[in-house]
Amino acid sequence: MSGGDTAGRLVRPFALTGGRTRPSRADFTLITTVTAIDPPPAWSARPQAEQQRILRRCAEPVAVAELAALLDLPVSVVVIMLCDLLEAGRITARPPHPVSRTTDLDLLQKVRDGLGRL
Repeated sequence: MSGGDTAGRLVRPFALTGGRTRPSRADFTLITTVTAIDPPPAWSARPQAEQQRILRRCAEPVAVAELAALLDLPVSVVVIMLCDLLEAGRITARPPHPVSRTTDLDLLQKVRDGLGRL
């Protein structure tokens, strides 16, 4: 990769977010599942090229971390763009299912025993 390619790559995320460095919402974690709304709302503006890439990847539910990896973009940049898409009504965001506070001791014992046999 030449020096010019590296410099362009460093500027690109800044350009994608319009210079913003923080998301406008706190809805997204690494394991939040996002899905594109189909069909999109009639009143929404045409998304930017990078947002269109996100919407294509979100045709099926996908986790934020996986989406960032698929797009080869920093998670922070993807989250900022997801906030824009959520506010425009183009995606839904589903938080992870809460983890049960009750511990299944029998299951933990089986896992421990299985690991001990390895």
